[in-house]
Amino acid sequence: MKAFLAVVGLLLALIIGCAGGAVYILSQDLPEVMSLEEFTPPTSTIIMAADSTVIGEIALERRTVVPYSKIPQAMVDAILAIEDQRYFDHIGINVFRIFSALIVDIIEGKKVQGASTITQQLAKMLFLTPEKTVARKVREALLSFEIEKNYTKEEILALYLNQIYLGNGAYGIAAASKVYFNKDVGKLNLEECALLAALPKAPAKYDPFRHPEEARQRRDLVIGNMLELGKISE
Repeated sequence: MKAFLAVVGLLLALIIGCAGGAVYILSQDLPEVMSLEEFTPPTSTIIMAADSTVIGEIALERRTVVPYSKIPQAMVDAILAIEDQRYFDHIGINVFRIFSALIVDIIEGKKVQGASTITQQLAKMLFLTPEKTVARKVREALLSFEIEKNYTKEEILALYLNQIYLGNGAYGIAAASKVYFNKDVGKLNLEECALLAALPKAPAKYDPFRHPEEARQRRDLVIGNMLELGKISE
């Protein structure tokens, strides 16, 4: 029995050592997250007439950056309700969510649930490629820890909400608010915030112009989650 335990212990030590070595190697060439302080995403160029009326817009990415203070609380609650319910509690990754998603995927026999936090999604959008490999996920987690260490939750969430693609050429919630509702983000109502929160998972699939029923169902899922979390009343 002692020999068996010794072998098991040795194997565990080797596994931990190899894993630690792999993490160390992958951490050596990570992007510098402090560059987020100078990060300026592409925005739209507005063309105005002499009387200050808007007559056109030029953009590679249709985007208008808004500070966290200008984002409606309903928008914050909606996006967290569907994308990352424990956002203000975790340190970049949600271990419980990873294991629960893994269990669901095993039961279903395919990838069903995502486990990435908003911080991980931001790290992938800004610094990494979308390839689905273990190495990329490890780098994503390491970058998420660094981002969480250097920025406040509000700063991270503002970057995410200004960067995320929401379909029909709209990057960020301010541009999406104009595209889908023709209004400023600060004037969005609850249902509109919920619809925008429904889009990041699959902007084309839940496009309200092309797939209104699918968009409505996912919007209602967001609202249902908000109700369960106590963010809205019945």
